[in-house]
Amino acid sequence: MKTTITLEDLTKSVIAVPPFAHEGNADASNQSLIRHIEAGGVSTLLYGGNANVQNWPVSRFGEWLDTLTKQVADDTWLIPSIGPDGGKILDQAALLAKRRFPAAMLLPFTGPKTDAGFARSVRDFVQASGTQAILYMKSDGYLSNDVIESLVADGSLFSIKYAIPRENTAIDPVLDDLIAAIGKERIVSGFGEPPALPHLEHHQLSGFTAGCVCIAPSLSQAFLHSLQSGDFAKAKSQLKTFKALETLRDAGDPIRVLHSAVTLAGIADMGAPLPFLTEADEALHHQIEVAARELLAAEMQARSIAA
Repeated sequence: MKTTITLEDLTKSVIAVPPFAHEGNADASNQSLIRHIEAGGVSTLLYGGNANVQNWPVSRFGEWLDTLTKQVADDTWLIPSIGPDGGKILDQAALLAKRRFPAAMLLPFTGPKTDAGFARSVRDFVQASGTQAILYMKSDGYLSNDVIESLVADGSLFSIKYAIPRENTAIDPVLDDLIAAIGKERIVSGFGEPPALPHLEHHQLSGFTAGCVCIAPSLSQAFLHSLQSGDFAKAKSQLKTFKALETLRDAGDPIRVLHSAVTLAGIADMGAPLPFLTEADEALHHQIEVAARELLAAEMQARSIAA
């Protein structure tokens, strides 16, 4: 597992956000998925929303991270998530202090908070864990730019996963103000391949996180390279490959559909999701399986041609 990072690491790889298996032969399932993702050239794995980390019991948090650490390649950047509430963050800081993760993502918190209180908790976490923080922004007004800038300045905040939806992603004054405050090199697009295109074309963000990359990692990497090289016409054409499954994710819940898609594609048996979630609607299973298998077939064809 990679234990040191620079901002350049945000540009090297699509940031895959995999689902997580926790029952049955879970270790083998998670390892199969990791190997599939890494074989496609993706070297950054973020266990966050798609892994339902907010519902990981703290009693198993360290154990599960230790297992994942052993399963990834030596040069893979493995990013755990923490929170979302302050109590879990305190407990997880103590666990991360015993490990060598360079950064952890703060899951979005929707309860009562103030900017000053949140910033203090971030700094306390970083000091206690020795791990820099990644901020996950999903809503306007989540944290002021002044506070974000101060957290970057003192080394507490490494980067931001920006996932605030807009009617027109290309036009986003809030994102523009954030870029003016801390620079585009610290910000990645945070909700899949489709919004990554306008985010990187119009806002020049460093990279993007995605779920479908777990099924088609080399195709998603190729899409990232097109965006970074400024070949947006090619990127738009490449994006069509992801459309069917992304449409189903939008229609049937992105987390649940991806969890089921990995299983139905035959990559790994992810089993039942963690608490508070269920598998994707059974009525969608046939469509998910068709879309996932078609995306996987395109991925394997691309790998064959590259070889």
